[in-house]
Amino acid sequence: MIWVSFLFALLFSWIGFVNTFWGNDPYFGLIIFALSFIYYVPLIKMIERNLNFVLIRRIMIVLGVLILWASLGVGELFDKIELMRQSLPFTNITGI
Repeated sequence: MIWVSFLFALLFSWIGFVNTFWGNDPYFGLIIFALSFIYYVPLIKMIERNLNFVLIRRIMIVLGVLILWASLGVGELFDKIELMRQSLPFTNITGI
């Protein structure tokens, strides 16, 4: 379970990074990047000590689905990845 959580942490961090520096809403990317820290193992252990184990897993699953839905559907992640590939090493923030 630790490896799955770490994989989602890296995936959501990467999604947050892409959304922050390419596209039209850097604040959306910063929020996703901040939410990705919930999936890193030390923070999970700290939260599990204070909350019920089943409750924290359910929260993480719901949060993961919401992040994926927001990034893939609403956030147009694939368009931002293409924009990143075209303009890499320079950022392209169009919404500020």
